[in-house]
Amino acid sequence: MSVATSSPIKASIDQLVERLRNQIELPVLVRWKGNDGVKLGRFDTPSVIVDVQNAKGAAALAAPSLDSLGTAYVEGNLDVQGSVQDILATAYQLSQVDDSGLVKPGLIGRVTKKVIDSAAHSKGQDKADIQYHYDVSNAFYAEWLDPAMLYSCAYFENGDETLAQAQTKKLDHILTKARLQPGQRLLDIGCGWGALVLRAAQKFGARCVGITLSQNQYDLATERVREAGLQDQVEIRLQDYRDVTDTFDRVTSIGMCEHVGLANLEQYFRIIRDRLAPDGWVLNHNITTCAPDHEGATHGGGDFIDRYVFPDGELPHISKILHAMQRSGLEPIDAESLRRHYAQTLRCWSDTFEAKSEKLRTMVADKTWRIWRMYLVGCQWAFENDEVSVFQVLAHRAGQHSDTLPRSRRWMYA
Repeated sequence: MSVATSSPIKASIDQLVERLRNQIELPVLVRWKGNDGVKLGRFDTPSVIVDVQNAKGAAALAAPSLDSLGTAYVEGNLDVQGSVQDILATAYQLSQVDDSGLVKPGLIGRVTKKVIDSAAHSKGQDKADIQYHYDVSNAFYAEWLDPAMLYSCAYFENGDETLAQAQTKKLDHILTKARLQPGQRLLDIGCGWGALVLRAAQKFGARCVGITLSQNQYDLATERVREAGLQDQVEIRLQDYRDVTDTFDRVTSIGMCEHVGLANLEQYFRIIRDRLAPDGWVLNHNITTCAPDHEGATHGGGDFIDRYVFPDGELPHISKILHAMQRSGLEPIDAESLRRHYAQTLRCWSDTFEAKSEKLRTMVADKTWRIWRMYLVGCQWAFENDEVSVFQVLAHRAGQHSDTLPRSRRWMYA
């Protein structure tokens, strides 16, 4: 494991080797210009090859963390070869060894404390944040999402469904759980490319409004409504949820709470309550943090996610969702964890992204390609290992007579 040449990079690699000695061995080869590289274990063929491009890349290896390694890769200070699953596994193993050479307890990068003032979620800032993430290009997303372009957790009821089948089952699960009836008005907050409102109109006979802050999503969703001949049933709006004034029988919120901000959760659910008819129901579906110290404000995805993927995003604990609902005048009726389903969804996305990697790399800037590549597989790992989860919570206006509630959950699976 010794390094033959003398340089700042040599010193950084020596530091990494010293931290790993007698702790873990990895089938990893670390290389840089003019050097054959250093093995971080005993192997004939490496699973991962790390090419150090400069001193910043070497520094990231010297004190590896998920954030430092991810940042170095995105910024081009490190290049890596190998399957993305092996690359991520290597990053996690490296980041679990501290300066004393002891494996750190728990998982690395679980949650980063961060207090985001509610002013950061102004209408203008929220629009900018949403467009940063979702307006990369519709063609880019279409390459690795399912044909309906659903960008949230699928529902693998049996586990052997294709991604497209599981996403359709997710839509039906949500709309059936919300007891959507023909002729009812449905508001979908954060409607994406329109898949849920199209399904609600076509299969359930609902009249729908979908709102988004993404120009790209609005354009394609509007085109899809027109192509389906559903202009009389479905309206797509480029609109902030705070500007909606209509009344609806049902409201769905899929993947929106992550963008609302912890300081604004009660306001968000109060707005939803005010938009509901007296006997209205709401289905909220969002990613949650699993951090045990959830009383603090957290953004849950770590510094990498906050810096490169979801600016100003914050993940609430499920307890905060339930608390905010009740304080805003909604009664939670049912809560369902879909953590295992999201891990499988992300594996599908990541595998497709890898299979189409060369084409995707020509469609966006290299930095964007690197960000999304690491983001998808990193999120897969986080869901697999109980760092984050996803919950569907069904609620209605508080104060209704108990006779209005079903006696069992049978209707959800009819």
